[in-house]
Amino acid sequence: MGMKFANLVPAASVLFTICRPAVAGFMNGTKKTGLLAGLLLGTTFAAPAAPFVAGADFSHLAFFESRGVTYKDGGQVQDGIQILKNHGINCVRLRLFTSSAAQASADPYDYINNTSYTVPLAVRVKNAGLLFSLDFHYSDTWADAAHQAIPTAWTNGLNFTLLLQLMRTYNSNTIATFAAAGAMPDYVQVGNEITQGMLFNYGKVSGNGGTSWSQLGQLMNAAINGIKDATNATGAKMPKIIVHIDRGGDWATTEWFFDNLTAQGVPFDIIGESYYPFYQGSPTNLNICLSNAAVRYGKPVIVAEDAFPYTNTCPFAWLSQLYGYPPTPAGQVSFIAALAKIVKSVPNQLGAGFFYWGTEYQAVSGVNEAGFNTASFFDTGGNVLPVADAVGGMAAPLLIRPSLNGSNLQLQWPFSGAASTLMTSTTLAPSTAWSSVPNPIQTTGAVLTVTLPVDSSQSCFYRLQSN
Repeated sequence: MGMKFANLVPAASVLFTICRPAVAGFMNGTKKTGLLAGLLLGTTFAAPAAPFVAGADFSHLAFFESRGVTYKDGGQVQDGIQILKNHGINCVRLRLFTSSAAQASADPYDYINNTSYTVPLAVRVKNAGLLFSLDFHYSDTWADAAHQAIPTAWTNGLNFTLLLQLMRTYNSNTIATFAAAGAMPDYVQVGNEITQGMLFNYGKVSGNGGTSWSQLGQLMNAAINGIKDATNATGAKMPKIIVHIDRGGDWATTEWFFDNLTAQGVPFDIIGESYYPFYQGSPTNLNICLSNAAVRYGKPVIVAEDAFPYTNTCPFAWLSQLYGYPPTPAGQVSFIAALAKIVKSVPNQLGAGFFYWGTEYQAVSGVNEAGFNTASFFDTGGNVLPVADAVGGMAAPLLIRPSLNGSNLQLQWPFSGAASTLMTSTTLAPSTAWSSVPNPIQTTGAVLTVTLPVDSSQSCFYRLQSN
């Protein structure tokens, strides 16, 4: 009998996606059983409003290239951005500092990411046909939850009214510069890990409501209005605005922050959370936080930063906080598989994206990389690791790829289906009940795999169904 995957769609279905046949057919040489492969995907759930973002922060690419670092795929040196694209990454994130040329020259690692450095890198991203996410830090150097220093050039005679003017002008001029270079951002982060606010102390927040939240809201509105000014002047499309905090494993603080921020009327599109297991806690806590945020605020959510070590030479403190996943290339992939399932399971199809941080990192002399060279997309020889396929697979077309192995049928699909359930039926009659396949699903390389016995006595149909 034929084991078939069909493209039929129940008449009652309104929103659906169909994956075309991945393989035309198989022949079992012993039983001469024809096996046709195709598949029906998710006839019972609405497709997300925008494509899933499988992203990588590649901000220090040109810095590492200037230190002689090369990136390889299959042992061959290639452009790093092209390698990302080849492995399914569809968006590159670049941070932006306000540093001067003198600061960048004196300490490149900590200050180089200014406009002069970042615009050419953004042009490379756009020329590769990838989406571009711009991460404003509003600081001469790294900004995070504890560090949000006002740009040095802004401090002379500064008061809050002047700071609002500076924010609007700076954002407008900066976006116009990127647009003029042909590198208009598709996404813009208005601040980096702003859990305690930005531009301390003018935009530092505490408690609930009051002056501190009002000032943060005004600063963010000034930034967003500046971006709108630039898009109006250039005719460019308004980028999606991301608000990014560092509490991916902390729902209580996430709720506190976004409850207070939304009360200020700040218009933003996406909630971004940093989540590193060795900083933000367990994957279970991430699941709670993303799901609750999506339901409470009705907005798409993304993991804005994440990383996981591929070697046990990572910082010692990380090793006790990896939640059972080994610090190996395979462990790196398994961890991403778990996070893919979490993001793809966010209610109402609001899990919108995932960004890996430090993808380009390689150990170079004289630079303290805080161990992130051990959590890169590339090994010590610059060779791309399977984790790149794992992250890229989150945005891959959801196709089941079947193959025969003796008397077993092996089905594989990318991490874009990490939260889907494999269903089976023996008929495609409209009233047919589909049941879930009980066989264990494993991570094989950077795909999900299930092995099933071939039953030549009856037809079997399979589909992936959203949870």
